[in-house]
Amino acid sequence: MDPSAAVAAAVSTYHDTSDYGVLLERLLAIADVTEPDALAAAAEPYLAIPEVSGPLYERIVAARPNDSRALVILANSYWLTGRGPEATGELAARALAADPLNRGAWHLWALTEGVPRERMMRWKQVVERFPEDDLAREPRRQRDGTGIGGARSGGATARDSKLRGAAAQGDGSDAARRGGAGPGDAAELDAVAD
Repeated sequence: MDPSAAVAAAVSTYHDTSDYGVLLERLLAIADVTEPDALAAAAEPYLAIPEVSGPLYERIVAARPNDSRALVILANSYWLTGRGPEATGELAARALAADPLNRGAWHLWALTEGVPRERMMRWKQVVERFPEDDLAREPRRQRDGTGIGGARSGGATARDSKLRGAAAQGDGSDAARRGGAGPGDAAELDAVAD
């Protein structure tokens, strides 16, 4: 079996039917018989689809528990599918322990803090560590949707729109490849800016 073709067929069927149960069943069957490296290659075109990347990367992380990139991809999938800050934060912390320079791990670590003031302090650490990082320099209350007191901030900024556009155009904003915010910067940004 060609894992890339099998994953592509499963995703195509999912797009046609929107039947997540069938998608999950097919992805798990593929993951059961595919080596982690081949599975990662098959998943690569679908990193911005957390329903696809999540189940595949659960298998990859089980086989490679210290793979920082795999941990970040799985954490991002968990965040985008609503698995919550605890599960996402645990994966981000593992990714940081495996590679303290992985920017995506830092972003997810900051994002998952539940206390607004503490979250702001985490983002400050990210900005200090990665001063060239446009996503981290974004005003934190706009990025994570809260102010210091926890009130909603009013939504996306013009800068959010610019960053989403850059990510959608594939100008190097693919965070999983460069250790940024995670697969699909635009999707991650949409999740926190809305």
